[in-house]
Amino acid sequence: MTQTPQTVSVRPLVASDESDWRRLWTAYLAFYDSSVPEEVYQSTFARLLGDDPQDFTCLIAEVDGKPVGLTHYLFHRHAWKVENVCYLQDLYADPTVRGKGIGRALIEAVYAAADDAGSPTVYWLTQDFNATARQLYDRIAAKTPFIKYQRP
Repeated sequence: MTQTPQTVSVRPLVASDESDWRRLWTAYLAFYDSSVPEEVYQSTFARLLGDDPQDFTCLIAEVDGKPVGLTHYLFHRHAWKVENVCYLQDLYADPTVRGKGIGRALIEAVYAAADDAGSPTVYWLTQDFNATARQLYDRIAAKTPFIKYQRP
């Protein structure tokens, strides 16, 4: 468990978090004008509770015991490194607590997990319009020159 001075705690997802996790992930998806079917909610939650923490993991941020943020991350092989690298797939903080260190605490917890796993790299993507989050990212990570392409 990671603590920051503003009483933010970060901990692994547990089965009893399902309703809070759904609330947070739904809001995250909505921020990106996206949604997923019920089947994806069910399979994602089951994967996140899986036995292998290097497979697919979720951390929950709490303030005063209330879940207010989440991150999903996973480790994968990389052709340019011997070690696995860490992909931080989703990061979300409830709008009512933004600016209180939630995102930073979650990212730093993923950094710590990557260090524990011997992973030299943590990377993530964000959309260019996500200006508020990018202010944080610019302080705690290095922006790369890569542009993402995706099959239509």
